[in-house]
Amino acid sequence: MPHWLRNVLALLAGIVIGSGVNMALITVSPSLIPPPAGVDVSSAESLGKAMHLFEPRHFVMPFLAHALGTLAGALAAYFLAASSQAKLAFAVGGFFLLGGVAASFMIPAPAWFIALDLLAAYLPMAWLAAKAGARLQKSKALQPPPQSFIP
Repeated sequence: MPHWLRNVLALLAGIVIGSGVNMALITVSPSLIPPPAGVDVSSAESLGKAMHLFEPRHFVMPFLAHALGTLAGALAAYFLAASSQAKLAFAVGGFFLLGGVAASFMIPAPAWFIALDLLAAYLPMAWLAAKAGARLQKSKALQPPPQSFIP
């Protein structure tokens, strides 16, 4: 398989895996930290009308969904890539950052959360994925090959 094709597929897989992790966490969020009474978290309009009822604890799961989704997607892209692993991890982080910027215009949230989310959930997680991926690859390369137990 050509390197460029493998890299494109790694990028797409990173986006799909990161999106899956993000959506899974967002889906379980209301059962872990229930929203204020009467708020439909699946509707941007309902969120906008009730945002004044939200406490800081209600923003923990959205932040974790964004951060862990980006981390998982960037790690996947890093390990699946044929070359330029760190660049692809950052490309996944950039993709999710653009989604975060778009969401900050569509879903009203306090300025502190938008700032925290945009500054800490995307590119820092891509950086962490690239560093962790490099370290894991390095430690795997240093391990001796498995011994054959042929009698």
